[in-house]
Amino acid sequence: MTLNFDEMKMATIWDEINSKLNGEPGPIEGMNTSYSFDLSGDDGGLFGLSIADGKAETLTGDPGEVDCALSMSVKDFKKLLAGNLNSTASYMLGKLKIKGSLGHALKLESLLKKYTF
Repeated sequence: MTLNFDEMKMATIWDEINSKLNGEPGPIEGMNTSYSFDLSGDDGGLFGLSIADGKAETLTGDPGEVDCALSMSVKDFKKLLAGNLNSTASYMLGKLKIKGSLGHALKLESLLKKYTF
């Protein structure tokens, strides 16, 4: 079942991310990384994702020190989850800003493509 992100609030989307990653932990096995998301626009804010020991944890609010910090619009974040956003092109166009490890940002896109949201 594919989710309609346009109709969903960010809190619900983050619950879905948490549920999906922990419900199908295969792709996150062996990962040990943390992300922050500064999402602008309606229903935006600060969010975090931490992956360690085959488990994912999502956080609403400032996650503190992370390996990779991403800034983008809520609209582009929803596109990323749906598999409709090329993060490299978005980065080059200035729609996606990355602080920290670029490698972790690229790994996130490939990880999300392994899940159906």
